[in-house]
Amino acid sequence: MSSLQELCSGLPLRPLPENRGRWAGVPHAPVRTPGLSPAEEQLALRNALRYFPPDVQKLLAPEFAQELRLYGHIYMYRFSPRIEMRAYPVQQYPCRTKAAAAIMHMIMNNLDPAVAQFPQELVTYGGNGQVFSNWAQFWLTMSYLSQMTEEQTLVMYSGHPLGLFPSSPGAPRLVITNGMVIPNYSSREEYEKLFALGVTMYGQMTAGSYCYIGPQGIVHGTVLTVLNAGRRYLGVEDLAGKVFVTSGLGGMSGAQAKASVIVGCIGVIAEVDKAALMKRHQQGWLMEVTDSLDQCIKRLREARKTKEVLSLGYHGNVVDLWERLVQELDKTGELLVDLGSDQTSCHNPFNGGYYPVQLGFAEAQSLMASDPATFKKLVQESLRRQVSAINRLAKEKFFFWDYGNAFLLEAQRAGADVEKKGAEKTEFRYPSYVQHIMGDIFSQGFGPFRWVCTSGDPQDLAVTDQLATSVLEKVIAGGVNPAVKLQYMDNIRWIREAAKHRLVVGSQARILYSDQKGRVAIAVAFNQAIAHGKIKAPVVLSRDHHDVSGTDSPFRETSNIYDGSAFCADMAVQNFVGDAFRGATWVALHNGGGVGWGEVMNGGFGLVLDGSQEAEQRAKMMLGWDVSNGDGWPARCWSGNQKAYEIICETMRGEQGL
Repeated sequence: MSSLQELCSGLPLRPLPENRGRWAGVPHAPVRTPGLSPAEEQLALRNALRYFPPDVQKLLAPEFAQELRLYGHIYMYRFSPRIEMRAYPVQQYPCRTKAAAAIMHMIMNNLDPAVAQFPQELVTYGGNGQVFSNWAQFWLTMSYLSQMTEEQTLVMYSGHPLGLFPSSPGAPRLVITNGMVIPNYSSREEYEKLFALGVTMYGQMTAGSYCYIGPQGIVHGTVLTVLNAGRRYLGVEDLAGKVFVTSGLGGMSGAQAKASVIVGCIGVIAEVDKAALMKRHQQGWLMEVTDSLDQCIKRLREARKTKEVLSLGYHGNVVDLWERLVQELDKTGELLVDLGSDQTSCHNPFNGGYYPVQLGFAEAQSLMASDPATFKKLVQESLRRQVSAINRLAKEKFFFWDYGNAFLLEAQRAGADVEKKGAEKTEFRYPSYVQHIMGDIFSQGFGPFRWVCTSGDPQDLAVTDQLATSVLEKVIAGGVNPAVKLQYMDNIRWIREAAKHRLVVGSQARILYSDQKGRVAIAVAFNQAIAHGKIKAPVVLSRDHHDVSGTDSPFRETSNIYDGSAFCADMAVQNFVGDAFRGATWVALHNGGGVGWGEVMNGGFGLVLDGSQEAEQRAKMMLGWDVSNGDGWPARCWSGNQKAYEIICETMRGEQGL
């Protein structure tokens, strides 16, 4: 087993590590089909070999060429580290700066097999959310970080470490861009080629920015979404006995099982990949599993009758589940589902993000690689069947929403009946969860703020939980409007119950939804606690890119923007730039994330609190901009301003005699 010292010493070349190929016992990414020409295959090979000296290139060339043929990408399996991949206590990293050690901690968490969806392919979540494009990039990045001083910045081009460059102590230590492709060439087909060539990368949101904190990162958002869906659609505060049906347990979608339990409903989640399903069951996030539709319906009925809190994983295709629910309705007149959504990785539907109901899991993976065109047809047929079943159920008192994974967008492209007559092109028959639920929360400045205790000590996390609770209580005591108070109270309850629900997977991290005032106050409290020794090591502040100002995404985050700018990306870019010169330790700007490549631009940051006065000033300056950049767009008409927009339109129609 390698040591952290060895891991930071550069590529292991003399001798080369043994090529053990793909590991057994861990999930692997589906085979890619980039459709490279012979000349492009040669280019991909040359690009991969550039990380190695000439004598080593001769040994590696045949091996890398075979990887490209077998898997559609050169991952460099030989260089998969033998160290146990996890977030080690920050003081163990051989670095010259605290910031570099904290970044290493975050990188290794993203690749922890307990956290990552496909760890050996460097995919953290979402089916194709890469941390790096290949293992050579990982080794070189770790080496650069170990050497970096407070007057250098490491520059990352889509996974490729360009090098260390002179900068100032106040500049970011790390600047990341992922997928910055010229707009006219930012298509799904071009992406597959460019990724295979090793020149761009899909970093999702927090995979390629090194800020993922495991499925906890979306649990809170899912809890808020389901709770508010109950309030809005069902008119209830108590979800006991209510049934929520959805799909996906692989990466972020694994949060749905835990969220169902926290809100007190019956969650039935379909998953085609048994390994993903059993991983969530073993982690305690999924209470029961079954591969029988009959048993699934039986348990659903039992739990519904007794109002039992349940998270039930169905090992099978969600289309079968939806169609069975329709059969039960038509046969018995009983509607067995109240709320529904979908969290397959539908932003990547033809490369493992969505599996067609007509095929078993292994058969589908094989066809995906051998006959992509036929596979695509089956996926689109499956999407049409899924929507047809949902539409039938929606004629009753059942409510469905799009969870921002491009499900309705891809269903529309497949020819499914999701049209909303007279609507804008970002609207469908069913709403995005941002349009109906999270948009109202975002408009108040509340979004997914998070932190990581780099000591790796659960006691430090407990201290931060206590501090965050105290801070929010003080903010409430100082006077806030009722709507904001409700958000604070929801989050105080969340923090108090967090330990009970065993949310930590990987690093010692926490998430809560907070506004600018709360985020700044929490950051200052943490920094002072570090200075006084109450927290033993630096704390990394971050957030999901899916936040108040981090993302321009017309089919998700900005789907309820009504001034015509939903397809503009100024906000995300300004967020990235503004955070960089206001004190962020690192910044990232990504093409893609959530709804897919070419559909979204998003920015994120990491900010290291080390107890210094400088860290406190950076936090105050940067966190202020990070939120107000989004809230400072009143003309953009978040959901709360839609009424004003409608009044204006009505006035114009009257003036025109329409």
